[in-house]
Amino acid sequence: MVAETENRSTHKLYEKDKIGEVQIADEVVAIIAGLAATEVEGVDSMAGNITNELVGKLGMRNLSKGVKIDVTEENVCVDLSLYLKYGYNIPDVSAKVQERVKSAIENMTGLAVLEVNVKIAGVNMSEEK
Repeated sequence: MVAETENRSTHKLYEKDKIGEVQIADEVVAIIAGLAATEVEGVDSMAGNITNELVGKLGMRNLSKGVKIDVTEENVCVDLSLYLKYGYNIPDVSAKVQERVKSAIENMTGLAVLEVNVKIAGVNMSEEK
């Protein structure tokens, strides 16, 4: 599989002897990473910048909030910013997030994930019942 970057916001994948090409937007890779991270037990939510927070309060859901993606050639580097639930082991949850995000991106896009950096932005102390 060969990949080329086009317009810095999409990533073109193609194989020999195929009918056409497939382009994956960077935003799609970020959404995959964000969804995979929130599936891990202990993760409360994604953390974002002030613009993302305002958009969220207006009712528009931003699925790539708290995710920064750097796609080069056939590789991806991911930076995640998370809020964890109180009472969970931070190193354990972070390791699970890294594995889940790496696996999801590689399985869904065919791109190799070089690194998944996790930043814990805070801990949610409220108990939901």
